[in-house]
Amino acid sequence: MVTENPDPLLGRPAPPFCLPDSLGNTVCLHAYRGKWVVLYFYPRDNTPGCTLEALSFSNALEEFAALGAQVLGVSTDPPESHQRFADRHNLSILLLSDTDHSVIEAYQSWHPKKIFGKEVMGTRRDTFLIDPDGIIAAVFRNVSPKGHEEAVKSELIKQQERKRS
Repeated sequence: MVTENPDPLLGRPAPPFCLPDSLGNTVCLHAYRGKWVVLYFYPRDNTPGCTLEALSFSNALEEFAALGAQVLGVSTDPPESHQRFADRHNLSILLLSDTDHSVIEAYQSWHPKKIFGKEVMGTRRDTFLIDPDGIIAAVFRNVSPKGHEEAVKSELIKQQERKRS
């Protein structure tokens, strides 16, 4: 669900970044200028919710591409973990590694979480829809992975129609 209260990043330029993908190649946000970008942050490779989300985006990748959008998944896992994750689940989305969580922090997705009653810092499951001009057009905070890609796709279509008007 799109954030009800205006998110502080909504309507602002997307924080720039360059991160390694699962093969160690550097991927920079500015390379996608002129395209829509679905940037989603997730806690960890090979966990049930993260696997469901990655599979959902992977299965919808052609639909997103047809809408002119690139899907990028980001977690703090290293590139080697992303490669194993992608191989194990036959993922086709681009997974990026933010081991120092600097990009996750820039998007305000690094938050305290309770794990086994103990508070630790970790990645919140958030998604950002970035328009072709590099502006954050929609923000989805603390999402549930089930059906999330459909909500993002629906918002993407709505935003594209709004830009055409």
